[in-house]
Amino acid sequence: MTAPEISVVIINYNGGLFLQDAVDSLTRQTFADFELIVFDNASTDGSADALDLSGIAQARLIRHESNIGFAAGNNRAAEQARGKWLVLLNPDTVASPDWLEKLIAATRTFPACRTFTSAQLDMNAPGVLDGAGDAYLIFGFPWRGGFGRPASELPATGWCFSACGAAAMYDISLFREVGGFDERFFCYCEDVDLGFRLQLAGHDCLFVSDATVLHAGSGISGRRSDFSTYHGTRNRIWTYFKNMPAAVLILTLPAHLIFTLYVFLNGLKRSNTKAMLRGLRDGFGGLSEIWKSSQWKCLNRRKGMMDLLRTMAWNPLWAHLHKVHVRRL
Repeated sequence: MTAPEISVVIINYNGGLFLQDAVDSLTRQTFADFELIVFDNASTDGSADALDLSGIAQARLIRHESNIGFAAGNNRAAEQARGKWLVLLNPDTVASPDWLEKLIAATRTFPACRTFTSAQLDMNAPGVLDGAGDAYLIFGFPWRGGFGRPASELPATGWCFSACGAAAMYDISLFREVGGFDERFFCYCEDVDLGFRLQLAGHDCLFVSDATVLHAGSGISGRRSDFSTYHGTRNRIWTYFKNMPAAVLILTLPAHLIFTLYVFLNGLKRSNTKAMLRGLRDGFGGLSEIWKSSQWKCLNRRKGMMDLLRTMAWNPLWAHLHKVHVRRL
């Protein structure tokens, strides 16, 4: 069988009715040269058992005996993918019919680019942005650009810091070359960490404004659950300390600690303070292991310091307001 141009991967863990909706949106794609790999992390809700893949010519379900997380699940699926492009789609999304067509068109227009990300609209309020790529504050805080802001603020196609893993596309040879996602992250911020490593290696990410998906946004794991709070807090710390060049790390560390305290105090009004404390404990406590291993690190930095810093946001207010941070072409 001829290898497809695209391998779409959906990582499922108790995706419920979301999963079938995501798969069904792929049956309506105007670009047909793709395969679908659904990697199920030992779901117990029956979502994998009831899944109907008959509408897609090249589709398969891979079941894992345990929940190994989003990061490792995508890495295992990528090992079996046959396409030139690896496209990631969350199970709580619905892709527009021309989504894949627009992504492939972007590769023709920008042949030197090897990583792309999509425009995400809130599934429950399509007039609201869910994301326009991932942005990164120089002081070590990532955010989904435009999250929760009016859809009228959707930017034109341009460069962003990293692809949001909910609807991303990578040159599969590049993804494999850098080792894929850092599996220690399990989930949350693994896409920003990968994007940071790719930036260091000289690979910019293109935000494709007309490649759109609807996204429920933590519709499965819970937007402010203990699970997402813990992993988001821990992994944010690991991303910053693992990837930030030493000179910038030293200069920005005081501000990073101040903002960490601000985020913690701001979170006291919510009920997941213990999860945040555990994330801080394990984030800072796990740094020796994160630093010690050379795996999932950029060992051959090709991007100059000033070019790297230009990919980041410098205004903390932008992060606080979740503003879009996409640079013009």
